[in-house]
Amino acid sequence: MRNESRRKNYPSKLTAIFRSDGAILPLEIRWEDGRRYPIDRVLDIRRAASLKAGGAGIRYTCRIGGRPKYLFLEENKWFVEAREPRDEKTERKGEAMAGAREP
Repeated sequence: MRNESRRKNYPSKLTAIFRSDGAILPLEIRWEDGRRYPIDRVLDIRRAASLKAGGAGIRYTCRIGGRPKYLFLEENKWFVEAREPRDEKTERKGEAMAGAREP
């Protein structure tokens, strides 16, 4: 269980272009803390659900920093599917439980 990552959809600000054919192409993600991540390439666009984090909409499979990531456009709001930060206290408790043995 320790290596199992929890996923969550994070609301995000996004810069995108609207093409004349109506397609929306994301260009850059901006986190709340000001960090910016340019989107290297859009690999796929389709209607899909975020199976790991919940929600549904238009899923953009993008390459960001050389890695594939999912972006979702749901009811005019953008979400990024990412790992949920682990709580340090929960992490230590999990490690202690993994080391415990039954008598």
